[in-house]
Amino acid sequence: MTHRILFVCLGNICRSPAAEGVFRALMPEASTDSAGTASWHVGKPPYGPMQDAARQRRLEIGDLRARQFQPDDFDRFDLIVGMDAENIENIEALRTVGNDTPVCVLTDYIDDPDIDHVPDPYYTRDFDGALDLIERAAQGLKRSLT
Repeated sequence: MTHRILFVCLGNICRSPAAEGVFRALMPEASTDSAGTASWHVGKPPYGPMQDAARQRRLEIGDLRARQFQPDDFDRFDLIVGMDAENIENIEALRTVGNDTPVCVLTDYIDDPDIDHVPDPYYTRDFDGALDLIERAAQGLKRSLT
């Protein structure tokens, strides 16, 4: 079965493209995409420092381009994965009536109740820390799908 998974953050230039890159390397048979709840960076590649941190882990995400989350994404994907509670709230605000596509936070796949979101490295400047969390959670997500 092909899994269609959408990763979502605020601007779609740090966390969600990193999550897409990590997951497509981990589970290439899945169909992945990423989006942002805001439109500020539409059409732009991932943020340079995030690309650099990903490249250090042999992940290439420079081919990705930011786009904004749209209501029809609920119909296009089997699972929508946000990076924090605010992303989830913004995603759910666009849910179409009757749609039951699951939406969750990426860190739901980490077995640690103290970790409830992936901090935004655009603000924290901790690109490696964000990638560490994303990689841990992506492993858990993969386990949940196989």
